Amino acid sequence: MGKRLLSALLVSTSLAVSAGLAEAKTVIHMMHQGDPGWVKTYGDVAKRFEEANPDVDVELIYAPHDAYNEKFSAAVMAKQLPDIMELDAPFLANYVWSGYLQPIKPLIERDIVGDMTPSNVAQGTYPIDKDLYAVGLTDSSVVLYGNKKYLEAIGARIPKSVDDAWTREEFEGYLEKLSKLDGVKWPIDTFRGYGIKTEWITYAYGPLLESAGCDLIDRTSWKATGTLDGEACVNALTMMQTWVKNGWVVPGSSGTNQFYADGKPAALALGGHWFYAEAAAAMKDDIVVMPLPKLGTKGVSPNGTWIWGITKSSEHPDLAGKFLSFLLKDKAYREFAKENSGFPGLKSFAADSPVYAAGGPMAVAFEQASKTAVARPPHPAYPTITSAFMQAVDKIFNGGDAKEALSEAAQKIDEDIEDNAGYPPFDAQQ
Repeated sequence: MGKRLLSALLVSTSLAVSAGLAEAKTVIHMMHQGDPGWVKTYGDVAKRFEEANPDVDVELIYAPHDAYNEKFSAAVMAKQLPDIMELDAPFLANYVWSGYLQPIKPLIERDIVGDMTPSNVAQGTYPIDKDLYAVGLTDSSVVLYGNKKYLEAIGARIPKSVDDAWTREEFEGYLEKLSKLDGVKWPIDTFRGYGIKTEWITYAYGPLLESAGCDLIDRTSWKATGTLDGEACVNALTMMQTWVKNGWVVPGSSGTNQFYADGKPAALALGGHWFYAEAAAAMKDDIVVMPLPKLGTKGVSPNGTWIWGITKSSEHPDLAGKFLSFLLKDKAYREFAKENSGFPGLKSFAADSPVYAAGGPMAVAFEQASKTAVARPPHPAYPTITSAFMQAVDKIFNGGDAKEALSEAAQKIDEDIEDNAGYPPFDAQQ
């Protein structure tokens, strides 16, 4: 009986010690989005970090891409922000202004900061205090993909660099010729199927409009009326509306890829850098990558992607920074990003990504980053700016009056800024 009691006590003590060790573990939470491949990759990195740091648990919180902002808003309302959050770069000004993020430089390894490309630094920097609040392995861009067979059939010129981009006259001329070519159902896929909740319209279409002299808001006065509904924007959106009316653009109801779908019904694709890996695998030598067309006096391309920040409410910011540093240096994470044609945001990752090197198939995208990239408006009102703009574009593409739709959007934006007293100190920039 005594032996049994001793054995029971030993088991009880062992369980108590185990429980104590479990309780001693520090838990950090990371909120993220992404398709199943990215979800698995983050999970694998977390396991490797836990193996190297057995006193830490990393709990991942997944939010669907299309509903990410809604889930983040719910976390804010519930006062349950994660330690680490993934955020779309143009929303950074709003998150910092709202007090959700803290400066990240003191929390991540110093060599990572030194490894960032200028564009990566720009997308993670708050314009008021010029401090760095977020970092990522990648940045982003949009290029014009083409089916070489179709382009050769109409005698199209193939641009080799940003400086050689198609003019508006060339671009629209090629769209018209492609519309009459056998085998082509639509001259271009602009991925209308992404809808108006994914940021795609502002991200991808905005640069085309800016190239034509338009902008979403006056970046000095921070007023949309007179700019978003000004002559340049009305003309630019009317131009794109004409493409839709002519039947040149793949409708949203046809899905998110008609460029290399069965039969290859779309001759061109206005697609993100991430599209290259899957398109090239399907099309082999038939794919060509070109810079975005220059629809006005200058070429413009987008930048900014999903990056990582550490919340102000985190109880373990140093540990969160340690995990982020681990993630950004993880070889398997980098390899997965490379396989998915990840656009380099770290110099060391660029050196390991031959697809973006000089002479590489996506070199023109990297060239755009240094020559023509323009960030989306870095203002706390950005969530309203992009939402109002995307709704306006959707109305216009569905036959609405361009001036009316843009004026309504501009008014929504200005009202939001007025309701927030100009979002001080942004009001002092005027």
